Amino acid sequence: MSDMHPFQTGFEDTDGYLDTLRERLSVPRETDYLLLARDLPPDAADARLRMRSYVDDEVLPVINGYWERAEFPWELLPGLAATGLVGGVIQGHGAAGLSRLAAGLATVELARGDGSMNTFLGVQANLTMGTINLLGSEEQKQRWLPGMVRLEKIGAFALTEPRRGSDSAQLETSARREGDTWVLNGAKRWIGNGSMAHLVVIWARDEADGNVKAFVMERDDPRNPEDRPAGFSARTIDGKIGKRAVLQADLAFDGLRIPEANRLPGANSFRDTSRVLATTRGGASWESLGHAVACFEAAVAYADVREQFGHPIGGYQLVQNTLASMLSELTAMQLICFRMAELQEEGTWTGTMASIAKMHTANKARTIAQQARDLLGGNGLLLDFHVARHLTDMEVVHTYEGTEFVQSLLIGRKITGRSAF
Repeated sequence: MSDMHPFQTGFEDTDGYLDTLRERLSVPRETDYLLLARDLPPDAADARLRMRSYVDDEVLPVINGYWERAEFPWELLPGLAATGLVGGVIQGHGAAGLSRLAAGLATVELARGDGSMNTFLGVQANLTMGTINLLGSEEQKQRWLPGMVRLEKIGAFALTEPRRGSDSAQLETSARREGDTWVLNGAKRWIGNGSMAHLVVIWARDEADGNVKAFVMERDDPRNPEDRPAGFSARTIDGKIGKRAVLQADLAFDGLRIPEANRLPGANSFRDTSRVLATTRGGASWESLGHAVACFEAAVAYADVREQFGHPIGGYQLVQNTLASMLSELTAMQLICFRMAELQEEGTWTGTMASIAKMHTANKARTIAQQARDLLGGNGLLLDFHVARHLTDMEVVHTYEGTEFVQSLLIGRKITGRSAF
């Protein structure tokens, strides 16, 4: 499939069916039935509009082709940088400095366009830039953050290991100091941007004191396979059914040498790792909402145009029941996300709250995507109608930042006071 306009297919549209569907989908659908947007602060409304315009004008017309080819859309980076939203809630060094609500709504809009682009930006801004901003020295921030804001430097966050997912506190990658250099050995898996990053934040355990520390590996031209430090290798993971347009990689370190100047001084234990992860809690919930909005909008547009037995399917009871169910769950997700932003601004957001939000929103967005795919019938299997892409991307969101099972154990421990793991 080439980089087609949304809903462009190979057959002749003699009756204008696809043109009508395309026109209907371009009209924003009402999803704010509890009037949450009525009280949006100007900065949040502006962030949402800027990201929505970028997605509609630049992402949607081309993303299906990149997704199918499993290629990263480098051409979309200048427009993303031009939104002024890179960096999220980070203050200073050219970052956006958004409120939690504004950052969340920007995430919704980007995920409404594409989950791969949302993951790219989440890794870039929330995890990599967030780590440097929280745990780096002022010199390191000045050295790295401005270029990352402009998307001239791409970042990756290397924590997850082949044998360590939710139990990442037991990570096995090691670091040994030799004078002013650290020697790293180990492996990482599922590292977003890992094979295309200029800067990779690597979490490793100090052999001397057993504590977890963070090191920044640099390279000048990651698109050149010859430009890589000795002792470092990266292999892009292929064969994925979701998030195909973002490059996730296996990384290996075999005597990789990193200067002491690239060790983040604020990272001295896994508690510091957890501080970074705590700042990103909730991102998967906003993303889930974005995927759900995209699927709901596509379903409503399709129900308005698609005819069976002489009538648009939107006039049938079962279809209306499905759309009503989708909207009710979508509304509940909105309420959770908006409340989350309020509590995060207050500083009262907790891990248990994050687990409740992730478990609920990921489950409901997954269901909404499935309902939309069912409603579109055979067309729901085609990338041209977008729902299939959001459906499989939601399988990824459902997994990362803790699956439903992991979240239920965290919530259950809080409820009962007993750990089941």
